Amino acid sequence: MKTDRLALRTAHKDDASQLEQFYLENRDHFMRFESLPRNAVAQLHQWYFEECEGTARRFLIVNPEDVIMGMCHFTQIFRGPFQACYLGYKLAEKFQGQGIMFEALSLAIPFMFEKENLHRIMANYMPSNERSARLLQKLGFIIEGQAKSYLFINGKWEDHVLSSLTNTDWRPPE
Repeated sequence: MKTDRLALRTAHKDDASQLEQFYLENRDHFMRFESLPRNAVAQLHQWYFEECEGTARRFLIVNPEDVIMGMCHFTQIFRGPFQACYLGYKLAEKFQGQGIMFEALSLAIPFMFEKENLHRIMANYMPSNERSARLLQKLGFIIEGQAKSYLFINGKWEDHVLSSLTNTDWRPPE
C-alpha cells in the first residue's frame, strides 16, 4: 500500500538497526504515551510470531527512501463473534503535523476492513493526547467512553478515552 509520499510495509529482520534508531531519536517524544525502552530485535521476533498466529497486522510507515517515519499496528485480532482488533500507532516527532498518520491510516483501515474482514477497530488514547483525539475523530472513530487507570505507563496508571470505528460493509465469513 502506498501513496506519493509514504508506503506501508511489514517489518523485516533487516529493519532492526533502523527501528532501534527510530526509538532512540524519538525516546522523549514517545515516553509521554508509552513505556520504553524497546529491544528492536526481540520486538521484530514478537511481531513475526503475531503475524504467523494471525493475532496482529503491523505496518511500518516509510518514506520513498524506505526510512521509517512511524508505524501502525492492528493487534489482539479477535475472530468468532467479535471480529475486532485494537489500533496503535506512532509517528516520529519530526514528521508530526504533516498529515502523514492520517494518510497512512486511510490506507491501513480499509485494508483491515476489506482484506481482514474485521467489523470493529478500537483505538484508545490518553485524554491529554489531543493530536490522537483529532486524528481519530477525522478518521470517523466514535468515542465510546473513558477507562480509569487503564494502562500502566512509565510508572503510573493512566486514564484512556475509548473509541471505535465499525465496518458498515462487514460480511459473515464464508
